[in-house]
Amino acid sequence: MIIEHIEEQLPGAILDRHAFRGDQTLVIARERFEEVVNLVYMEGLQLLLDITAVDWFQRDPRFDVVYHLLNLANQERLRLKVRVNEQEALPSLVSRYKAADWFEREVFDMFGIPFEGHPRLERLLMWRDFPGYPLRKDFPLDGGDSFCGDVGVSFAAHAKSLND
Repeated sequence: MIIEHIEEQLPGAILDRHAFRGDQTLVIARERFEEVVNLVYMEGLQLLLDITAVDWFQRDPRFDVVYHLLNLANQERLRLKVRVNEQEALPSLVSRYKAADWFEREVFDMFGIPFEGHPRLERLLMWRDFPGYPLRKDFPLDGGDSFCGDVGVSFAAHAKSLND
């Protein structure tokens, strides 16, 4: 299995591991992230399905950046998690996985997590001068007038439910 191979080749790179319904999850040391990615790529996990993040607002480090990988030959899936703090950059995987381009831009746009070496790290979903990161736990739930000052009022105040 790939996990035993990683432990053998890169001792200390795996901080934690667990499995759920056949999908393996590894928590990787940030300093060893590139080494692990290179190894799993050489082992056949050559399709990057997704990159996302989770904001653990009260935890240090605050974020988990989550990578979903697939081996097309044997359908093995692997989830890699890397823990980072605010403004802590991860290396971009665009040179290894072309699909990482928009995935990394989305994570940057929604969480503010930078990716070092990304060829065009800029907002993807929000407008260019938007001052916040909408998927962070500290983002105002009503959209916040402080983020949308040019609108004048919050749209949430005028929202109607489907029952109305």
